[in-house]
Amino acid sequence: MVQQVLINDDDYYVPDANQLVTENDTLDNFATSKQKRLLISSLYSSLQSQTFLAAANVGIYHTDGQPAIVPDVFLSFDVQMPENWWEKQNRCYMVWRFGKPPEVVLEIVSNKEGDELGKKLQIYEHMRASYYIVYDPNQQLGEKLLRVYELRGTRYFETSEIWLEQVGLGVTLWEGEFEGRQDHWLRWCYQDGNVLSTGDERASQSEQRASESEQRASQAEQRTQLLAERLRAMGVDPDTL
Repeated sequence: MVQQVLINDDDYYVPDANQLVTENDTLDNFATSKQKRLLISSLYSSLQSQTFLAAANVGIYHTDGQPAIVPDVFLSFDVQMPENWWEKQNRCYMVWRFGKPPEVVLEIVSNKEGDELGKKLQIYEHMRASYYIVYDPNQQLGEKLLRVYELRGTRYFETSEIWLEQVGLGVTLWEGEFEGRQDHWLRWCYQDGNVLSTGDERASQSEQRASESEQRASQAEQRTQLLAERLRAMGVDPDTL
């Protein structure tokens, strides 16, 4: 039963937030929902020449007779979305249909109930995902904000490397604005540390380049006009040159 708390003298009650379920395996909170959009959208905006499938909160069936596991984000290269994604067998990621597990699975820790370092790690290890990333922004599981596990043989080993060599991408912690929210975010990055841009960022960068190009053209025109004026002052018609 949800406990109610008196907040004023008008007998108006609201539920105690501590008694509410704000996130679980099927329920997102605002922060994790936005974080997942950032990770997914930047992949599709920046890796347009590559074939891959990335999704959030989509079930992965890895073993016959076992329930699906639902990572917060997964990334699988060299596979494509089925043509008819409304067909029952095409609505989720079945390893035996795609022929391979995802290369990267990622969990965002919201509380201590997800068992990200226990049961989930074992499942992803058994599934043979090349990398398992645990992002813990509120440090629910310890001091580390980011844990990266790499599959070596049949076992996961935690690594300090944030460059995922087998997929040609890295992950990095980044401070900035996404969808109007200034915060710290987990982002994909290139080997030089530059992050993969979202569609909005790419559009903004394009506008900035166009503005800079226009500014350079305007400055060049001003220099041309100034030179023409100086030539006229010297008695030289610049149009005849």
